[in-house]
Amino acid sequence: MRALNTIMNTGLGTATAEAVVRKTTARKTIMNVARYIACAAAVALVAACHGLPQKTDETAAWPNSKLYTEAEDAMNGSDWGKCAKYFEALEGRDPFGHFAQQAQINVAYCNWKDSETDAADQAVDRFIQLHPDHPDIPYAYYLKGMIHFNDDLGLFGRFSGQDMSERDPKSLRESYDAFKVVVDRFPNSKYAPDAAQRMRYIVNALASHEVHAADYYYRRGAYVAAINRAQLAIQEYKNAPAIEDALHIMMLSYQRLDQPQLADDTKRILAGTFPDSPYITGHARPGKEKSWWQF
Repeated sequence: MRALNTIMNTGLGTATAEAVVRKTTARKTIMNVARYIACAAAVALVAACHGLPQKTDETAAWPNSKLYTEAEDAMNGSDWGKCAKYFEALEGRDPFGHFAQQAQINVAYCNWKDSETDAADQAVDRFIQLHPDHPDIPYAYYLKGMIHFNDDLGLFGRFSGQDMSERDPKSLRESYDAFKVVVDRFPNSKYAPDAAQRMRYIVNALASHEVHAADYYYRRGAYVAAINRAQLAIQEYKNAPAIEDALHIMMLSYQRLDQPQLADDTKRILAGTFPDSPYITGHARPGKEKSWWQF
């Protein structure tokens, strides 16, 4: 009986071992098949990629004169992305050649028109640094001013006529500085009159930015803060039209703070500086209507 049990146990052990071996062999076979399929797929993918058409540079065989002509045609056709690409290629191909300097300034212009303001600003700064005595340097500073003048308006800002005083003043200050170079250093250039006009506009926009802040504080009951921001606008941007609003906010804030003497003094200054102000007359100025989008 003991012998029979031993034989049976031995037989069961052998059967179990054989089953384990078969299972291990099957697992190895499956893994090998999976590796083969993965390798085959990789080979097929590489072969397919090699079969794709290669992207070629159409300008590679063009002489510089043809590349410049094509870039100018793209610019005249308002294809700003293409003209920037072609002028950049021309500059990179021959940075000290006959067309290089004009290509550099045109890269800035095309990028600006394509709303690539960062690239445009970098390009015009590079031109100014490399060619400070170039005949087109007044235009370069004017273009830099224009790049920052329109910066951050956005799609809807451009179409709606967004108030520039609502923008980040940093870009406006950079625009002002560039226009000031044109007016101060190149007063006889054809860009100086327009630059001067834009400087006046920017001054009022910056003043209006401070007035917006003062109005924000006033509406929230922070009257001292409102007075401080209004005074800052008056001190920094004398004679700007927005000073009228700054004085009005100061007058109202002094009234809220129960400072009648200061409120009356501010009102007298407002009346003396802006005698036809609606804040004094109680009537709107004729012909001063808001745009449809200014609720």
